[in-house]
Amino acid sequence: MSFSNTFDTTNTGSAVSNREDLTDVLTILAPEETPVLSSASKQKASATFAEWTVDKLNAPVTTGVSEGADVTTFDDKFADRARLGNYVQKFRRDYMVSDLQEAVDSVGPAKVAQAESKAIRELKRDVEATILSSNDRSVENGAGTNYGLRGLGKWLADGTTIAGTPADVPAAYATPTDNNAAIGGTYAETTLNDQLSSIFRQTGESSNMMLVADTGLRRDISDFARLSANVGTNPLRVVNMDQGQTTIKLSVEMYESDHGVISVVNMNPDTAPAQIVANGGGAANAKKQDGYIINPNYVGIHDLIPMGSTRLPNLGGGERGFVDCALTLGVYHPAAHGKIVA
Repeated sequence: MSFSNTFDTTNTGSAVSNREDLTDVLTILAPEETPVLSSASKQKASATFAEWTVDKLNAPVTTGVSEGADVTTFDDKFADRARLGNYVQKFRRDYMVSDLQEAVDSVGPAKVAQAESKAIRELKRDVEATILSSNDRSVENGAGTNYGLRGLGKWLADGTTIAGTPADVPAAYATPTDNNAAIGGTYAETTLNDQLSSIFRQTGESSNMMLVADTGLRRDISDFARLSANVGTNPLRVVNMDQGQTTIKLSVEMYESDHGVISVVNMNPDTAPAQIVANGGGAANAKKQDGYIINPNYVGIHDLIPMGSTRLPNLGGGERGFVDCALTLGVYHPAAHGKIVA
């Protein structure tokens, strides 16, 4: 005996009249936070190569001056002044929506305004990933090489922990090896404090800093306040907490050290250096332990072309356009920051 069913939608019958159950909600299944881009100071660039000068003080002198001694030699107070710089990089994302798609109703919706908004969000992630990369700067040559900005990973290369110290950064202003840490296993609290002490010796500032951490590194930092041990076959974890608390907090958002307060924030996992390597076909950091210690006083974004949208003529197929920007990363004091690599 035949019966009406829900599964046969290709032949005549009751199933062809069943309505779809499509909720009018659209979820973006990708992280889009850009903590470094959002927190950096903003400057205006006026050329394709943004530059800044650096200088330092001479070492303290503890010897005295003989009575009656004349001044016969003079010190050039600007002998150590140097110029650093970074090329701007142009970023672009395009979009198009057909005339028919613009006319129909859809979940979301999926019209040109939404396409434009999504392109801007993607563009911000492109910028964040480039800032966090180990890319070196490059100059346009008209033959396939584009302007490219130098990422934090390259600015902070010390030649030991991180290979490839930029040749244009004088040794007196390069990032010291102790500012960086290569993790062989778990990131330890003593390692963080060693890095912060090294940074303090370069700046002399106990200022607020930001530690942008990938997921594995963030979990290591949260373990700073815990003690793990094995008793027989039963693992134990000891947590310090107030007796009156009813909630156990196992995350660290602020770390107060001897040399400054560190705000610990999540790195966008899609813009993390390890993830970018994996997307490019290389070996990824399986533990996701990348991180940067950033002093906001010594980093900035220089905009040559502010982020914006341009609509292109509709040639008959539908609305189209692109979003773009041109900017670079200013690292005003490479020795004021640190990096954590697995």
